Amino acid sequence: MAKGLVVYYSRSGNTKAMANVIAESMETSGLPTKCKSVADVKVTDLVDVDAIVVGSPTYYGRAAAPVAQLFDESVSKHGKLDGKIGAAFSSSANTGGGNETTICEINNMLLIHGMIVQGDPQGDHYGPVSIGKPDDRVKKQCTRRGQRIAELTLKIFG
Repeated sequence: MAKGLVVYYSRSGNTKAMANVIAESMETSGLPTKCKSVADVKVTDLVDVDAIVVGSPTYYGRAAAPVAQLFDESVSKHGKLDGKIGAAFSSSANTGGGNETTICEINNMLLIHGMIVQGDPQGDHYGPVSIGKPDDRVKKQCTRRGQRIAELTLKIFG
């Protein structure tokens, strides 16, 4: 059976809150999913699942160093993530704080691994973003992203 993993880094708790909503939505949509801090994830965990959703706060328009480090280490598994489903989400302190550049950076890493990254024609096109603590709009976008990732994963991997 297909499985999902939501990986996040969070200092303030905002990105973690988003991760929990996404993972819960994936689970509710029928995709068994674990939600883990990047500190608790090994590169082999990425190989063992069919969908990987990665979240990071935005630091200088980029993903946090622990998220980048996970992808640096994932080079050892290059080719093993090919065809899996991937997605990204981000939080920042300010509007225009670099959320989309952070999400695009994560999506680029997923794409280089050969993963399938699904956009969204509604709402947050690249992935959910939050300015500060996730509000109802952000939670709705996170729920939608989780549902869409679960549906696509189950469609492909059963």
